[in-house]
Amino acid sequence: MVAVGDVAPDFTLKDQNGNDVTLSELRGKPVVIVFYPFTFTGVCQGELCEIRDDPSAFERGGAQVLAISCDSRHSQRIWAEEQGFTFPVLSDFWPHGEVAKAYGVFNDALGCANRATFVLDKDGVVSSTFASPDLGTPRAKAEYEEALAKVS
Repeated sequence: MVAVGDVAPDFTLKDQNGNDVTLSELRGKPVVIVFYPFTFTGVCQGELCEIRDDPSAFERGGAQVLAISCDSRHSQRIWAEEQGFTFPVLSDFWPHGEVAKAYGVFNDALGCANRATFVLDKDGVVSSTFASPDLGTPRAKAEYEEALAKVS
């Protein structure tokens, strides 16, 4: 798994609107990579809606949120529109889970990303990482706030 102090593996993925998002092009500001297992599921929706509803911790530090799952861009587009997500929801669909694998968070048994977060500083170096103990447990808002305090 990618660890604190590592330069985050670069990637280019399509967002919910079909636009390419390249991690290295976001250098100069903190980035919060939020891997989540499945689009249209309760825990995942709750987590991303919490970020949508209270983006203050991310905005204070000028951080860009990138949500990533192994679902197709088309299902993510519908879900993002329904939920009003204002941050990129990226598809790691094909090659299936390639980015999740690069970060060490791909769940081979289920074919999805585990619930894991990587907070990068403005230079693309991982300053914090945290994960849920299982797919059914959401991440705590306090974990984001603590991690963002290190890069703000």
